[in-house]
Amino acid sequence: MSVLAPSVAEVAPLIHDGMTIGIGGWGSRRKPWALVREVVRSRARDLRIVSFGGPDVGILCATGQASEIVHGFVSLDSIAIDPHFAAARQSGAVRSVEYDEGMLVAGLRAASRRLPFEVTRSGAGSDAVTRNPAVRTITSPYADAEVLVAMPAVPLDLALLHLDRADASGTAVCLGPDLFFDDLFAGAAAHTVVSVEEIVDTAGLWDGAGPTARFLDRTLVDRVVHAPAGAGFTAHPPHRDRDEDEQRAYSDAASSPEALAAFLARFLDADDKERAS
Repeated sequence: MSVLAPSVAEVAPLIHDGMTIGIGGWGSRRKPWALVREVVRSRARDLRIVSFGGPDVGILCATGQASEIVHGFVSLDSIAIDPHFAAARQSGAVRSVEYDEGMLVAGLRAASRRLPFEVTRSGAGSDAVTRNPAVRTITSPYADAEVLVAMPAVPLDLALLHLDRADASGTAVCLGPDLFFDDLFAGAAAHTVVSVEEIVDTAGLWDGAGPTARFLDRTLVDRVVHAPAGAGFTAHPPHRDRDEDEQRAYSDAASSPEALAAFLARFLDADDKERAS
């Protein structure tokens, strides 16, 4: 059965106020920028965003659409702090729920396994646990009696991902060396949309794939969208490096309301071919 969608605009009916959206990628690397653009266009509000954050988090803070950010970090990599997220966090415009990276992995994994929590040592004794009343500890029932973290599941309404290629049935492949938790986002989500650089026959999914390539099972995918350069200015090896000039323009847009309005106008109007690709 084909899960191919005709354009990135297909994501729009899935977005509504108050939902939890998980966004794949890592920092300013392989972010599903074309799909995030559709979230911005939707004007949905009160969104809970779950991410190993980069500009995906920042842009939704800048538009005022995000009300809560659940994250292991938020960084632009070559720019240490995303200024849009920092401003929203400091002003109280968004609630920041910060986990140890391993804790967030555990929470997504628990949700993907339909479990209420996962036991982990990640974050034990840190402020991510001691200052977050939603995170509990649990004592091992065995002789060691070790006190461990019971990381609650992090279920998602929608996961947005950008990978390298997919076939018509929804099996997708990541060719690059980036850290890969997209399968956990997909498993934790009620619906998953994957944008890809190219659509190929199933036999061509692994052409030229190196030892770091990973795949996303078609049973986790609801829609596949053909979106070349869909990671925007974020890095997407092996296809392209980060566009540092464009990332700087994004960062500088936090300098004033006028600068932000100009960037958003360009962001929303630029490359409308993505909506029809």
